Amino acid sequence: MIRHLVRTTAMTSIAVALAGVSIGNANDEVKELAANPANWVMQTGDYANTRYSTLDEINADNAKDLQPVWTFSTGVLRGHEGGPLIIGDTMYLHTPFPNRVYAMDLNEEGRILWMHEPKQDPSVIPVMCCDTVNRGLAYGEGKIFLHQADTTLVALDAKTGEVAWSVKNGDPGKGETGTAAPMVYNDKVFLGISGGEFGVQGHITAYNIDDGSLAWRGYSTGPDDQTLMDPENTTHLGEPVGVDSGMATWEGDQWKIGGGTTWGWFSFDPELNLIYYGTGNPSTWNPVQRPGDNRWSMTIFARDIDTGMAKWVYQMTPHDEWDYDGVNEMILVDQDIEGETRKTLVHFDRNGFGYTMDRVTGELLVAEKFDPAVNWASHIDMKTGRPQVVAEYSTHQNGEDVNSTNICPAALGTKDQQPAAYSPETNLFYVPTNHVCMDYEPFEVEYTAGQPYVGATLSMFPGGKVTGDGTNNLGNFIAWDAAKGEIKWSIPEAFSVWSGALATAGNVVFYGTLEGHLKAIHAETGEELYRFKTPSSIIGNVTTWEHKGKQYIGVLSGLGGWAGIGFAAGLTGDTDGLGAVGAYKSLSSYTSLGGVLTVFAL
Repeated sequence: MIRHLVRTTAMTSIAVALAGVSIGNANDEVKELAANPANWVMQTGDYANTRYSTLDEINADNAKDLQPVWTFSTGVLRGHEGGPLIIGDTMYLHTPFPNRVYAMDLNEEGRILWMHEPKQDPSVIPVMCCDTVNRGLAYGEGKIFLHQADTTLVALDAKTGEVAWSVKNGDPGKGETGTAAPMVYNDKVFLGISGGEFGVQGHITAYNIDDGSLAWRGYSTGPDDQTLMDPENTTHLGEPVGVDSGMATWEGDQWKIGGGTTWGWFSFDPELNLIYYGTGNPSTWNPVQRPGDNRWSMTIFARDIDTGMAKWVYQMTPHDEWDYDGVNEMILVDQDIEGETRKTLVHFDRNGFGYTMDRVTGELLVAEKFDPAVNWASHIDMKTGRPQVVAEYSTHQNGEDVNSTNICPAALGTKDQQPAAYSPETNLFYVPTNHVCMDYEPFEVEYTAGQPYVGATLSMFPGGKVTGDGTNNLGNFIAWDAAKGEIKWSIPEAFSVWSGALATAGNVVFYGTLEGHLKAIHAETGEELYRFKTPSSIIGNVTTWEHKGKQYIGVLSGLGGWAGIGFAAGLTGDTDGLGAVGAYKSLSSYTSLGGVLTVFAL
């Protein structure tokens, strides 16, 4: 259903916002918009995923003077991840299921120009793993792209909200759902898939932006013609992967229900013509049932943007035993590594290791723990790339239903999908993290299409319980030196930091907390400069833009996501929500459900 609240003035406002932009080439158009810091034209800020803005009206000296200037209720509860897009005078805002899209006039404090609400079967809700979240919209060629929960990719006319085309990206009947944000590169829209807890076969898909026709699809597991791999020319740490590598480390046909979903973020290097992303956990969570390395789950992929062919891969957690999805963002920056400037990729994995890699070749340069509590592996072997697993914290216990205790991090990782930011001013990465550990007990489970295929019971608790450091905090916000693999400073937070960070040229870094605070932090020292408590938990990503010469900060608040699934879905058992409910019970003393955009300025 499309409901229009459009008047002549509204149409004029959007037309002005898009005026002067060439529609002939989506890549040139988006590049042109992204080059103007007044806009925020993609969820990750730029193709490199830095989430950095050159705006500096708000700076370390005056951030203390920030104040909320207007708010907007989305009319939807549950978890609000992602953030708005800003193009000229227009903001485009999304919600979790039912996945409403709003076009809003920034000249009038967000007056609604049009609203689109798709018709979806609510039966998709129980198939969504960890709340009904949606990580945001994409823009290109005058279209707004929405990835619905039921996996439908919809192209909306940015001026009117009318549907230009739509295509189905998956099948909820098999457990496939849509939570990831689309991304536009060149003449294509790229999209991932969710459903690793239902035994689906993960994939990334490229659709032609003009009409939604399929350009290519690359699976995470399977034969070479499905994974789009060349046995001799696709490499893993410099070595050819070999024939049908996506099948070779699975028992029988397990690769067909092997997981490796792609619900995280994409980045793109225009010079190399490569797209980078990570794949998720293998199915089932019981490692005994799927012997082998389970390639290519838990893997960083570098694929050719035009053909989808994989240039290189790196599997971070072979034969995953802990649900350490590898979907977190890849941040592309050039750095000095031991006196040599390298084109690097920086990735903060769920498994607790921060990786710095050569994004041209896939060479592993740095791999260090970004939370000292991490104990499931002692270190990463830099020659083989394999984590050195500590037997005490293995969950693969020879087929027995053994409860492995005090494993760090918990399944939700030292960092989940909440994206980090990078500042070229400080050369530091700003990382929202979880400081959470777990007990993990696998059990036998049978695969049935469309039914949960988990096979483990978890409970989670603060990392201080294991480390004995006297703390009871569930999160930290850290500054990270990716060339050295070192934490420069760390801010403890009572709960996991589940929001995406933002770095600015004003020497300020922003993030949100599960209690609902927006915080402004000095980028060099970690000193808190400002905080404001929004109406609900912040699991959205902080965004900045400029309108009529004034800089604004915006963030969605709305309790939910994996950390808030107990409140969002009404779960009460300590092991409910795949183990998260018990760890975050006290959060109810600080916040409640909501769905609000809060906008700040000086």
